[in-house]
Amino acid sequence: MARIDLRPVLIAGPTASGKSGLALRLAEGAPSVVINADALQVYDGWRVLTARPSPEEEARAPHRLYGHVPVKESHSAGRWLREAAEELAAARAAGLRPIVVGGTGLYFTALTQGLAEIPETPPEVRAAAEARLAELGPQGFAAELARLDPATHARIDARNPRRVMRAWEAFQVAGRPLAELQDATPPPLLPLAQARAVRLMPARETLYAAIEARFDQMLAEGALEEARAALDWPPAPGAMKAIGAAELTAHLRGEIPLAEAREAAVQATRRYARRQLTWMRNRLPDWPAAATPQEALERLA
Repeated sequence: MARIDLRPVLIAGPTASGKSGLALRLAEGAPSVVINADALQVYDGWRVLTARPSPEEEARAPHRLYGHVPVKESHSAGRWLREAAEELAAARAAGLRPIVVGGTGLYFTALTQGLAEIPETPPEVRAAAEARLAELGPQGFAAELARLDPATHARIDARNPRRVMRAWEAFQVAGRPLAELQDATPPPLLPLAQARAVRLMPARETLYAAIEARFDQMLAEGALEEARAALDWPPAPGAMKAIGAAELTAHLRGEIPLAEAREAAVQATRRYARRQLTWMRNRLPDWPAAATPQEALERLA
């Protein structure tokens, strides 16, 4: 009898590239557990809009870290890494092969390269940072960071206000430069050499067609109803990053027709997919690439 390879499998790829289906096919081929690595599929209110596996698909193999975070809560890469560590340990104890799948590249680099231990930003510090940015403007705020933390200022893209804000917040909370915290990154939980990995890199035209078809399927399966429910929450800012949420809620408020909301959501998804492809090409260069789920399956089976 052939010995089952229980090394963890890592599957990264842009939205609508077929990652979840690939993970399920692999999970059904050997005792496995599928672990989510998508920052939006963690939320409980967005099953349809984030293309989470359906209840029927979840019944075919164990799925973990899907829909377990209330939409009113914030979530972070650090929290995900702690949760993933628990799931990987549980899989090992149960003799299951972990299949980590998702489109959030930061989760994969945190898993395989380590994650700096940067404290969470309290709401009052975030509010202070936003107020300071509004008062000084992007250039003035960057100049203030350069005075407070020249090492981090030299390392980041100081033209990006969000990067500047994160560095400013970290300095306020930790009392140490963000660069110093990053340099003290602990060893990775799962070095790439101890896993089998693949990144799905479909042709852009193929991906765009899949995105459009999938959004229409989402509408047919209840995405509009999910967005309607979101009007009563309201969700945390992180949860509202689900592509299509803002467009569909705008339609429900009477601001735009449904056809316009659909087109805007499809275009936003295409832009997001382009960013994911670029990120994975630049940041996961050592991961074998596959143009289709079938090609990836042949590499990993």
